[in-house]
Amino acid sequence: MQAPVSTRDALEAFRLEAQAWLQDNFPSALAGRAPQSGQAEPDEAEFGLWRARLCAKGWGTPTWPAAYGGGGLTPQEARVLREEMRKVGAWNPIGWSMGVRMLGPTLLEYGTEAQKQRHIPPITRGETRWCQGYSEPNAGSDLASLQTRAEDKGDHFLVNGQKIWTSGAQYADWCFCLVRTDPTRKHDGISFLLIDMRSPGVEVRPILLIAGRSPFCETFFTDVKVPKENLVGELNGGWTVGKRLLQYERQRNEDAPRRATEQRPIEEVVAEYVGRDAAGRLADADLRMRLVRHAMERQAFNLTMQRTIAEASGGGPTAATSILKNVSSLLVQERAELLVEAMGAQGLGWDGEGFTPEELACVREWLSGKANTIFAGSYEIQNNIIAKRILGLPEPGRAAAAG
Repeated sequence: MQAPVSTRDALEAFRLEAQAWLQDNFPSALAGRAPQSGQAEPDEAEFGLWRARLCAKGWGTPTWPAAYGGGGLTPQEARVLREEMRKVGAWNPIGWSMGVRMLGPTLLEYGTEAQKQRHIPPITRGETRWCQGYSEPNAGSDLASLQTRAEDKGDHFLVNGQKIWTSGAQYADWCFCLVRTDPTRKHDGISFLLIDMRSPGVEVRPILLIAGRSPFCETFFTDVKVPKENLVGELNGGWTVGKRLLQYERQRNEDAPRRATEQRPIEEVVAEYVGRDAAGRLADADLRMRLVRHAMERQAFNLTMQRTIAEASGGGPTAATSILKNVSSLLVQERAELLVEAMGAQGLGWDGEGFTPEELACVREWLSGKANTIFAGSYEIQNNIIAKRILGLPEPGRAAAAG
């Protein structure tokens, strides 16, 4: 069914508005120069200028309410904006931050008006950086067993404990954190707190990974005072808030920065290493077959993502995000593995003049991608969610008892 003419006209009018604004405000020198996943934004004046202009317009968070600094756009208008940005090589400089992807939508749904007024506008302006305090050394897949304590001290909570895998904690201004406020209950004894990372008693230790970077950290809280107004949702109701945030985290983000393996079409890169036969096909028949299968799976994933977005009808992410998270993680790993395999010995370099920047970037992405099926809820945990909430299967323990 076609959209009403008035709706089409309105979208085309907005498209012209977006084109004109981008022509006037996006620095042409930045076209196609979006930082890759895991890279810091280059320290150039144009990058800061672009971020300031986009955020001042509210288009860094295009669908968030204008009252809090967002763009106030409809999902359809946001898609048009994204299309026009891609045409000129522009990108969203804050779209992949934890404040935008995870905390902001959760706070808009569960936060008090005072919390929204305090925290949402700085996120829309790209002024604050957030990290996630969920996992602990003894609470990973079984997150609800977390033991970081928040004791009620009247006008504040006193937080003690340790978190691990806190991405970007060494740079973060704030942390959204799950803490235990009732030690006698498991899921129903958890609360959701916002913690100022500059508070006395907060210590961060970066963890060096095999890919040569330190995106994850250990974070220690020792007698950290957190004001009561930083409690999001009900006391002991943090599990509900925390689960909702995880759905936003697992939701496919179309503003994600490009990965090293996504700079060029994969077939183009592979052909440089394995060559082509007389018919113009990739010379390695087995590799060619696997590339075709990968392309089909990626297209099926893209179509499924579009369908889940359409079916959500603006109601926010659903359990289907677990399907998208699992499939996306595997596709990222498979793409990197195919490229490294095609590169042969050139796909095993770590440093030195004998390797191109693209080859070294692919090697690092291949290594760092091993974590994709672990973070944001492991592959196995997502399968449990899919089985329970989408397929309606009984939990294993209950099924055994019923049998």
